[in-house]
This record gives sequence, C-alpha cells and structure tokens, in this order.
Amino acid sequence: MFRVSLILAAALAAAPAMADQALATSKACMACHSVDKKMVGPAFKEVAAKYAGQKDAPDKLAAKVIKGGSGVWGQVPMPPNAAVNEADAKKLVNWVLSLK
Repeated sequence: MFRVSLILAAALAAAPAMADQALATSKACMACHSVDKKMVGPAFKEVAAKYAGQKDAPDKLAAKVIKGGSGVWGQVPMPPNAAVNEADAKKLVNWVLSLK
C-alpha cells in the first residue's frame, strides 16, 4: 500500500511538467528544442540557466516565442510561432524557466 502511494505521489508531482512538455510538443517547440540537449535551438535547461533570476525574463521570452528572435543563441533565428497565443507562451516560458 505504501509503495502504491509513493508511485501515485511521484506521478502527480511529475504531471505538471509532463503537461507543459506536452504543450511544447503540440506547439512544435520540440521540433527544434529538447529539454536537455542542444538541437537546432538551445536546450530548455540552457535557457533556464541563462535567464535564471532575471525578473523580466518571463515577459521577454514569451514575446520571443510568439514573435521569434535571433542573435542570442547563434546565427540560426527562431521563427515566430503563430500557433502559440500569449497565455500558452507564458505557460511554456514558466515551464522552461522552472527546469533545472
């Protein structure tokens, strides 16, 4: 019984992270990014480390998700993502910034 409780607790704790990764997948973010490995774009954990402690990071990054950007991570630009609205962009950015 105790073992089942631990498994359920672990699953519930992981659920928000998985839900946001699912959102990132559904919005095509995972086509160029991964959680912990550089692909076309930086790993999400690299983004979290770069912007850690910056109070303006969530708003700045949410705007980049929607409008795109270039020059911060090299020569390959990040195109705008028309499939992401402002609420989803903020949810995605908050998830990315929470990664360690």
